Amino acid sequence: MTTALDEPPDLRGPDVTAAFAELFDTHARRLRGYLAGRVGESAADDLVAETFLVALKRRHSYDPERAPVKGWLYGIATNLVREHLRREARGRRAVLRVVGRAEPEPDHGHRVDARVDAQRRAAVLAGALAGLRDEDRDALLLTSWAGLTPAEVAAALGENDSTVRSRLHRVRTRLQALLTEENPDA
Repeated sequence: MTTALDEPPDLRGPDVTAAFAELFDTHARRLRGYLAGRVGESAADDLVAETFLVALKRRHSYDPERAPVKGWLYGIATNLVREHLRREARGRRAVLRVVGRAEPEPDHGHRVDARVDAQRRAAVLAGALAGLRDEDRDALLLTSWAGLTPAEVAAALGENDSTVRSRLHRVRTRLQALLTEENPDA
């Protein structure tokens, strides 16, 4: 029996139960890890399920010539992450409006030197990640957290390889400069 890794699955037939079971078995665990890194453990399982539900509904639009199935699934998941984060931000702003407060600022209390440095670098990195355009952040996280190749990221995001490679180089250079500026001894 061929696996999802050997050749593109047939998602257009009348009974796709076996094909989707194999896709789930092959990709769900790593997809969940990627999603948990983006939105937290509590939302990851729901987003994995939603990813496969969307894939099932859109199975007729899957074109194995255009993208490998892994890239297609991560593209769906990335779009679901974007929507999830937008919903969370809207909800947080609504709650804060109701209680009459602005967004809380991160706590920068006194800490042990090593921990302060690590937290400062993490804050710089988190701020830099939050400040990235969605396309840049998605490309970076799909390669670093999900382990996709630039070609797979290109397929997932519907872009060409050279655009993704250029975007990754630019983003990594910018982030490295920020971290080096924050800690010149690093």
